[in-house]
Amino acid sequence: MKTKIINAFSGILVLLLTISCSNQLDLTPVSSISNSTFWKTSNQFDAFVTGIHSNFRNDNANFQLLGEMRADIFGTDPPSLTAFTGEATQGLERTWLQTLTLDGAVVGNFGGFYNNIVELNLLISQLNTTNVVTAANKNYYLGIAYGMRAFYYFHLLRSWGGVVIQTDPVTSFSGNLAKAASSVADVTTQIKSDIDNSVSSFGTDYTFRQNKAFWSKAATLMLKAEVYLWTSYRGGGTADATVAQSALTDIQTNVAGLSLQPNFTSVFSTTNRGNSEIIFASRYMYLEAQMSFVPSSFTPQNGLLGNYYDSINNIQFVNEGFAGIWGGLLRAPVKISAFRKFNNLDTRKWASVQAAYTKPAGSYVIAGCFSNKYLGENQLSARQYTNDYPIYRYADLLLMLAETKIILGQDPSNEMNLVRARAYGVNYNAGTLGYPNQGIDSNPTAALLQERFCEFVFEGKRWYDLLRTNQVLNYISPSLFVNTDPVGQLLWPIDRASLINNRALVQTAGYSSH
Repeated sequence: MKTKIINAFSGILVLLLTISCSNQLDLTPVSSISNSTFWKTSNQFDAFVTGIHSNFRNDNANFQLLGEMRADIFGTDPPSLTAFTGEATQGLERTWLQTLTLDGAVVGNFGGFYNNIVELNLLISQLNTTNVVTAANKNYYLGIAYGMRAFYYFHLLRSWGGVVIQTDPVTSFSGNLAKAASSVADVTTQIKSDIDNSVSSFGTDYTFRQNKAFWSKAATLMLKAEVYLWTSYRGGGTADATVAQSALTDIQTNVAGLSLQPNFTSVFSTTNRGNSEIIFASRYMYLEAQMSFVPSSFTPQNGLLGNYYDSINNIQFVNEGFAGIWGGLLRAPVKISAFRKFNNLDTRKWASVQAAYTKPAGSYVIAGCFSNKYLGENQLSARQYTNDYPIYRYADLLLMLAETKIILGQDPSNEMNLVRARAYGVNYNAGTLGYPNQGIDSNPTAALLQERFCEFVFEGKRWYDLLRTNQVLNYISPSLFVNTDPVGQLLWPIDRASLINNRALVQTAGYSSH
């Protein structure tokens, strides 16, 4: 087992905490050398907090995968078993086909999330004992650390159920690291405790830092709403829905300048970072970091895409210049049926999904689709995937607020229609498109899920939305699941390496452990 700290300077000091270990849970954060020489100045704390966010950014691929890939978005269209371009799915199909197994878990080592959890534990410990950081920074950084740790554990809870809880800093290692998982109830309690500590640490400080690329009190309150919405469906009822609603209205009351962007595409523009809609996003910049998980699985190779047509611009991709250059590997195409869930008048359809067509006899015939929410920027005649990845934005606040109102028997029309009006733009007609005037609106939960689907596709939310509202099996055929255990089938298996490296773990119900 080894741990190393790399200091890199690029304008400002960025601490990149790189952990490599043979154990499923690496409970040893940094080397003894770093602990004896680090934490001596406020600048070192600043650098460590920057590093925590850099590590968080590296986890976006698994946030998206765990939060979305098992939902009703991605997949090959019959009769093909590959993408429409012929690119192989290379194991990702196990997610949307629900064929996850011990040796085909797709996500191993619990997403690698414990790497940053261990660093957050260390940061909390050092902040609570230091006198070199100003009171304002100490409280803000504690707010970040507790909030971000709760965010990680919430992902773990929704994906694996009961998991190992590790909150104490570990500065040395001897003996066996095996540790049993805690119960779902205990993990939930830990998440809510961390949220409370984060809110308390931030106090009255609602400011954003680093142009909304740092965690903030508003991010913690968004997480609080999400967590309490989750538990409202699991015994918390209207009491927890009320807590969620209060967290959201707290943001509306105390955070100035938040609003929907006037058009949907501007939310994600590389020239409009930290805009009025963003509450918290991971920052990507040209020559610093790219969203590498996008071209690695979600956009096609240029040579293969060139055989197809863009019907909107009425041109073959190969002749479309930068707009036709994607430079990816299409392992996870968007299903045509998912593309067709959007109303054609909805601008989110064309801003989120790119359809590709053949043109036999001069008529367009849809062949397949892929994600195009993150258009990046043109640098050296190549697409650079440098959009920020939104974790929380104001549209999410509005739709979570609408969800609390549905649970509490209140009218969600205002929040639903703010989102719909922006989505449809000049096509918006309140009498036909506004809530509750669409046919789906007779079922408020279904209407909410449809709105969230259209709004947040490829932001890692759809599977979690279906899980939270107990609607998975209403949208995904139960016959697909190789795991028939009523609890385990909606969770992920623990991969073989993790079970070997931590003998105290027990495999998720319904999956084989050997």
